[in-house]
Amino acid sequence: MTPILDEARAFIEQCYQELNKSESDMMLRLQQIEDELKTEGTYTHTREELVHGAKMAWRNSNRCIGRLFWNSLNVFDARDASTEDEVFGALERHLDYASNNGRIRPTITIFRPSQRHQPDIRIWNHQLIRYAGYVEDGQYIGDPHSIAFTKKCEGFGWKGQGTHFDVLPFVVQIGDGPPQWKEIDLNLRLEVSLRHPEFDWFQDLGLKWYGVPIISDMELKIGGISYKAAPFNGWYMETEIGARNLADENRYNLLPKVASCMGLDMSRMATLWKDKALIELNIAVLHSFKEDGVSIVDHHTAAQQFRLFEENEKSADRDVTGDWTWLIPPVSPATTHIFHKEYDNTWNTTNYFYQDRPY
Repeated sequence: MTPILDEARAFIEQCYQELNKSESDMMLRLQQIEDELKTEGTYTHTREELVHGAKMAWRNSNRCIGRLFWNSLNVFDARDASTEDEVFGALERHLDYASNNGRIRPTITIFRPSQRHQPDIRIWNHQLIRYAGYVEDGQYIGDPHSIAFTKKCEGFGWKGQGTHFDVLPFVVQIGDGPPQWKEIDLNLRLEVSLRHPEFDWFQDLGLKWYGVPIISDMELKIGGISYKAAPFNGWYMETEIGARNLADENRYNLLPKVASCMGLDMSRMATLWKDKALIELNIAVLHSFKEDGVSIVDHHTAAQQFRLFEENEKSADRDVTGDWTWLIPPVSPATTHIFHKEYDNTWNTTNYFYQDRPY
């Protein structure tokens, strides 16, 4: 058997078993796939296989703490999109549907797979909504993580306002054609202004963050078939924003500012000023999202949900894989059961994988 047939067989056997399909249905489907591979060198997933495969890939995602909800993933089949405008339209539909006025819906949009005689569709954005980053007189404005991509966008003719929170455009490339960009409609940009339940001055910092984290630069693999454009989202865990995006020194680096506004003693590390500022920053994120009715989960609840996921998988006689370094939350990890466990970091082949940037 070829490697792709090996992966296809393993996927179909598991998929059809989980969908309670008959042995005869499975054997017939495997024969169809084998015949298709002989003539075409690839095979096409049915919609049912695509939907369940995307869900399985989420369930197999070693670095995701939110896998309890894998079976609730909403799948948009956009394999018929063939032009940049059609791709832009599908991305806008995804944003609108996933945002859902704040009641975030886990969603994936899957574009056509890599195949001979058809150019790949690639989304240049790391996330569909992301803030621009600039360097001016040696000072960072906005998100330093986005500097390289921002420069590419500016080279295409896009121009931001030069603020800390300029939303970058969609950038899509089909095959070797020139990348196309499109400004994201203001009505699709679900954003939350950050404030604190106790510190009135916090709102004066002018901070905000977008509501839906839609990863758009990873490769989805299902049964040996590669989908290089398959943006997907769940909802935020507050530490992703409050302990990483806004707090990391190589990102917005806001801990010194918050600590200063709190009047903390920053003369030495032993005062734990960073820890105090970090907690309040996370409190502000949770408070603001919840007050605005935008879905978010705190890291303690997320860890409890992951424990339930582990129990469910054990009941289903499936092994749980995991990357411990990613599963532990960046705030108070020792207060969760995850910190005290070991996980098998084997990557199942139906999964989401990192891929080289298209630029």
